Amino acid sequence: MRIKALKSKLHLATVTRADLNYHGSLTIDPDLMEAVGILPYEAILVSNVATGQRAETYALVGTPGSGQIELNGAMARIGTPGDRVIVMAFAELDPHEVASHQPRVVALDAQNRVTERLDYPPIGEAMPATLPLAEPA
Repeated sequence: MRIKALKSKLHLATVTRADLNYHGSLTIDPDLMEAVGILPYEAILVSNVATGQRAETYALVGTPGSGQIELNGAMARIGTPGDRVIVMAFAELDPHEVASHQPRVVALDAQNRVTERLDYPPIGEAMPATLPLAEPA
């Protein structure tokens, strides 16, 4: 069994550009990618805060320090510049990895600058005591 859990999250990123004619993906400032551990070409889920629309794509490396969050190709249909989105990446964990897993999450301002690192507790600390964390090894 594997468990899908949040790995990385850019909270309230502001869309800086939308290009319907690009080949597809989400271009992200590499400084933001590094802040939460998103890798180039990694699968990501993007959610528009205002509309609730969600779409899966992959991350492309943008220009360092630019604050880029660019919706490309079909992704341009889920938002326009100025929209706030949540960008999430997930990891599949073995049961023995679950208890110590801790997502990397940052909140962003309207210019896509990190305003806060949200230190979510490891899953083991966040789970109710009645749920098993993993099968005994």
